[in-house]
Amino acid sequence: MIETNDPRLMGRAVERIAFDETAIRDRARELGAEITAAYPDGELLVLGLLKGSFVFLADLVRQIQRPLHVDFLVASSYGEATVSSGNVRLVYDPETKLEGKHILLVEDIVDSGRTLQKLMELLRVRGPRSLEICALLHKRIATELHHEVRFVGFDAPSEFLVGYGLDHAEDFRHLPYVASLR
Repeated sequence: MIETNDPRLMGRAVERIAFDETAIRDRARELGAEITAAYPDGELLVLGLLKGSFVFLADLVRQIQRPLHVDFLVASSYGEATVSSGNVRLVYDPETKLEGKHILLVEDIVDSGRTLQKLMELLRVRGPRSLEICALLHKRIATELHHEVRFVGFDAPSEFLVGYGLDHAEDFRHLPYVASLR
């Protein structure tokens, strides 16, 4: 367990830092290059799944060296729990037309895959030219996701992670690293 005086932790300790600022920054740069190479032409819409993806998405899009647009989706499946309920609600639907565009859905973490599977089904019927997923973290336990995650930042440990956009009951999103919550 890491004891720290970091005021951003609100007096709570974390078990460990899973991915530090440097590792995340370097991987975002690499992913940006991979995405740039994967989409040499056509309109690219980077669609962030809020709220968790916003920090990663901001860093990622600055590393993609081609024209793109950004929009967001809001889906809810956690509430204040530490595991997905499986009940996915679409709270905000993008107003951007998806037909004929390359859509890159950006997610903070893939665990059960329930939310992503539902979103992929909803987006696929809108006629995009292509539809792919980019995730900062992938736990590799997504038994309900039937679409490969094309771009992965890191394989995630089987722990409850916070920071860099990931939260627990809306806390910890602002941490500049990913940590395992005690």
